[in-house]
Amino acid sequence: MSTATLASFYTQPWKGRFAEVSKALDDFMRTTVIPAEPRYYAQRKANIDKGDAWSIVPVVEELKREAQKRGLWNLFLPAASGLTQHEYAQLAERMGGYPYGVEAFNCDAPDTGNMETLHLFGTPEQKQKYLVPLLSGTLRSAFCMTEPDVASSDASNLQMTATPDGDDYILHGRKWWASGFGHPKCKVLIVMVSTAASEHSNVPPHERHSMFVVDRDTPGISGVRAMQVFGSDDAPHGHFEVLFNKVRVPSANILVGPGKGFHIAQGRLGPGRIHHCMRSIGMAERALWLMVARAAARTAFRAALEKHGMVQEAIAESRIEIEQARLLVLQCAKLIDQGGSRAAFQHIAMIKVAAPRAACRVIDRAIQVHGAMGVSQDTPLAAMYAWQRALRIADGPDEVHLTTVAKVEVARQRRSKL
Repeated sequence: MSTATLASFYTQPWKGRFAEVSKALDDFMRTTVIPAEPRYYAQRKANIDKGDAWSIVPVVEELKREAQKRGLWNLFLPAASGLTQHEYAQLAERMGGYPYGVEAFNCDAPDTGNMETLHLFGTPEQKQKYLVPLLSGTLRSAFCMTEPDVASSDASNLQMTATPDGDDYILHGRKWWASGFGHPKCKVLIVMVSTAASEHSNVPPHERHSMFVVDRDTPGISGVRAMQVFGSDDAPHGHFEVLFNKVRVPSANILVGPGKGFHIAQGRLGPGRIHHCMRSIGMAERALWLMVARAAARTAFRAALEKHGMVQEAIAESRIEIEQARLLVLQCAKLIDQGGSRAAFQHIAMIKVAAPRAACRVIDRAIQVHGAMGVSQDTPLAAMYAWQRALRIADGPDEVHLTTVAKVEVARQRRSKL
């Protein structure tokens, strides 16, 4: 897929130079990325009007080429950028306020998680075939884990199977919410399946699942439908229901080995959740900015909205909640830098609850201050709210993370009393 080599992406251009990359990113955002927003929406509308909602938005590709020229590329991956998680978290926030912001830097999910997975767990052959073109931005990917017929918040429930057949595996089953599947550049999938399906198997529940890297155009793979989030199909990115009908995959495409799916999932989720949460804070910051601007410009009951106590309270509560969430996420990022995802296990669960909840509250207040305009297409607030509300389910629902936080806390308290 690509003539480049992995080493060419592992140059660590910003190692020890966070102040420089921070300034470079801010300059690019201010002069190029943010001013592109009207073109982005106009081009998306033009694609939809032509009946081609799933085609690429040209301005995004322009931004990606420019970001790559400036070295603002693959910033999420420490091995490629030289940045720590704590440093990248601060950059992810600034990208996160715009629907195309992270993609412009090749830092969009699920590609970031899939690249992290291949970086950590891929064989040299898998890295050359799949990771290199993902790092170059010549293709995109999807992650297929959630299933429609089981409660996928408990991933040990997953039923899609991979059955050995000679030198291959036969993948059979159905996934949904396959993020990224609809993108025109999506050419590779990472799929979590059961390789020890029977509930009566002697294999422990968390050793029954495996991950495969699968070519998107393999016979037997079909997109059943685009899933809508609050009525939007999120084109051209998309979240699809996908049918795998006896899909033949070489055994060389398994990641690490049979039964390692949960081990791989934990390795990819820590940094990925940091990225999601900082992007959430970026959205909340933008929503607060829009709220304050609206409050200054709009008059009701013979006074600017910003003079009304209820609006002042909304602004103040929003600033407090954003700062609380940001500090918690940065603390979590620091813990990952110091001791890996395991050392930050409880904090990762905490931020996954705290950041989207805070963003939802801030965006909701901004919508309220905008009135009817806030729920219309004339501001990005409705789309931002839909995404943040969905994020309280994606990557594990709040309830799963709250359970994790509680279990770790109870265990720590018990240990401290011994």
